[in-house]
Amino acid sequence: MNLVKAGFSLGLHGLNKGDLCVDHLHLTIGLISFLFVAGFIASFIDSTVGGGGLVTLPSLLLAGLPPALALGTNKLAGTMSSLTSTLSYLRSGKVDFRLTRWLFPLSLAGSVLGADLARHLPSAFLKPLVVVLLIAVTVYTLVKKDFGLRKERRTLTPQLILAAAALALIIGFYDGFFGPGTGSFLIFVFLFLGYDYVEASGNAKVLNFGSNIGALATFAGLHAVDWRIGLIMGVGMVLGAVAGSQMAIRKGAAYVRPIFIVVTVILIGKQVWSWL
Repeated sequence: MNLVKAGFSLGLHGLNKGDLCVDHLHLTIGLISFLFVAGFIASFIDSTVGGGGLVTLPSLLLAGLPPALALGTNKLAGTMSSLTSTLSYLRSGKVDFRLTRWLFPLSLAGSVLGADLARHLPSAFLKPLVVVLLIAVTVYTLVKKDFGLRKERRTLTPQLILAAAALALIIGFYDGFFGPGTGSFLIFVFLFLGYDYVEASGNAKVLNFGSNIGALATFAGLHAVDWRIGLIMGVGMVLGAVAGSQMAIRKGAAYVRPIFIVVTVILIGKQVWSWL
């Protein structure tokens, strides 16, 4: 239990070679199956509303990876998942590429900056703010019952575009620096811009793919990625991303909304638990 909590709270702060040392795990059929299934379940949820790290990170720790290596390996699998989800939503016409193509590089750049800063500063001070923001997102979604259930697309004025760009950079930075709740925050931004839940999820996945690439590049540069384990879990996540995104696209916003609320509440509980 303490190991799982450590994995959720550890950043790149103070990272050293000792944090990355691990005996080569013997890839038994049981371990491969465990990683594959965990990846599939996590990605099925993540491709809809985010929060896949609630499953993948504890699974990697239970598989025997030290926390720092688990974080980097998780980014490899997550990148594979977010790319698959992005392509799935794109093919279904659930991504506003006119907007996200400009926000994508900002999310990526923010993630690189955040991950680089995380090598020098502890991220624990962000936990109270994250909990408050997640609670605000959940309460607003519960109170405004029709929020995200239908399109109410706002006119993208220069002010709104500038705000979206700033938020893409900030949330990308946050994902690289700390991470929990990134999917929820991105979806909420697009819901506020007037997209329904399915389109908001699709747009959020594009930006999340960008921030995952940035963080993965940073972890890879620190040699904090177990490529074998990450690719095994990533294959399961690719299949889960296809299934989850297609389910969301077919079922629509009414299907996604309750999952979004449940996952966000779980994220709040996880942050409070790891904070204690």
